[in-house]
Amino acid sequence: QVQLVESGGGSVQAGGSLRLSCAASGRTFSNYALGWFRQAPGKEREFVAAIRWSDGSTYYADSVKGRFTISRDNAKNTVYLQMNSLKPTDTAVYYCAADRSTGWGIRRGSAIDYWGQGTQVTVSS
Repeated sequence: QVQLVESGGGSVQAGGSLRLSCAASGRTFSNYALGWFRQAPGKEREFVAAIRWSDGSTYYADSVKGRFTISRDNAKNTVYLQMNSLKPTDTAVYYCAADRSTGWGIRRGSAIDYWGQGTQVTVSS
């Protein structure tokens, strides 16, 4: 059974930092991109960042470039999202996702193979 389990969410003041983790299990992800999406109250789920498991290449949404960093630990089968300079507009439930789409198809979010359960991030002003 494939599982993506997120952790690391919480509450922080604007300008602060959090690191999210996504522990992946149940299969090998060598041909996958793993990424993060977020959904704020009353808004659609949006793409945040992704990393290709095979070569570690990354892709970011414009809204988080320069503030967020996605990385992976192959030995732990875990993907991380380091979030710095957080803003109140970053408040959302953050979801881990895995996708076999070629290129950076994961950013469309329309063919995700696996989703995590989500973790809440709240940034106060």
